Parts: sequence; C-alpha cells; structure tokens
Amino acid sequence: ICFVVTKSFLLTCCLPIFLMGMRYYFSRKVILHYLDCALHTDMSDIEQYYMKPPGSCFWVAVLDGNVVGIVAARGNEEDNTVELRRMSVDSNYRGKGIAKALGRKVLEFAMLNNYSSVVLGTTAVKMAAHKLYESLGFKHVGVVEHYALPGMTRSLLERMFFQLRYHRYRLQLREE
Repeated sequence: ICFVVTKSFLLTCCLPIFLMGMRYYFSRKVILHYLDCALHTDMSDIEQYYMKPPGSCFWVAVLDGNVVGIVAARGNEEDNTVELRRMSVDSNYRGKGIAKALGRKVLEFAMLNNYSSVVLGTTAVKMAAHKLYESLGFKHVGVVEHYALPGMTRSLLERMFFQLRYHRYRLQLREE
C-alpha cells in the first residue's frame, strides 16, 4: 500500500523499520516506567508490604550464593484468597525448576494458612510462563485485552505500538 501511495521504493522499505523502531521505543518506555513504579511501591519496602501484613510473605531462591528468583504472596481476607505476585527467575537460571519450586512454596503457604484459593495475573507473553501455571494446577479464568500497566500513560501512540493482555489464573484449594 505504501508503494502504491508514495511510488517510493525507499520509503516502502524504510516504513517497516520505522514501525519496528516505534514498537521497540514504546515497549521499552512502558516496561521501564512499570519497573520504576514497582521499585517505588511494594519492591521498595518488601518487609512492610509482604512480610508484616498477615497472610503475606516473600521468598527468595538462592543458588551458589546468588539470588536467582523471587516470589511473593499477598493474602486477601475478604474473599479468602492469596495472590501469587512478583514471580521472577533470572534468565540465566530458567528451565531449572526454580519457578516451579517458588510456585509450590506459595501453594504450600496458602494451604497452611487455610486459604480457599490462589489467584494470579500475568502479562507474560512467553508460553512457558502459562504452561508453568497450568502445571502447578492453575486454571485460566479470563483475559483482559488492552491492559494498562502501572505507569502507562495510555497515549494514542502508546496504545498503537504497545498492547498487553492480562491473563488471570485461579487454583481452587478447597470449597468455601
């Protein structure tokens, strides 16, 4: 279409590069804003946000003296659920069962504290993350299209070049 409209081979060749560059720019901008937001909220005071409140906890996976993964749990007394949050494994250590062990730790914590279910939400694009949750027994319960991360401005350009799907999962531990 570009060539038909402009009759320019050069412009037609440059357009995909420009569009990929815009996608990269806005993806990087959104992710950096999200990380900044996380580092100034719950991750800035893990003890206050995850260790002190009842029904919440935070675990760190250490291998050979290095932190290789983290996961948090945050309880919700209103609906007797615990939310699995902030699961992350260093990219150099993925595929070694660390995420599964961290996930199991949250499930164990939920059972010991008599929660009826564990919930989580993820914007993960990689299928490995979704397969991990399903291997732990989670069921996919919905998708929110065009999800906005904390720190997103929702500007027109941002919406054009960066879109997320927010997947929700639930593992029922016992009936209420």
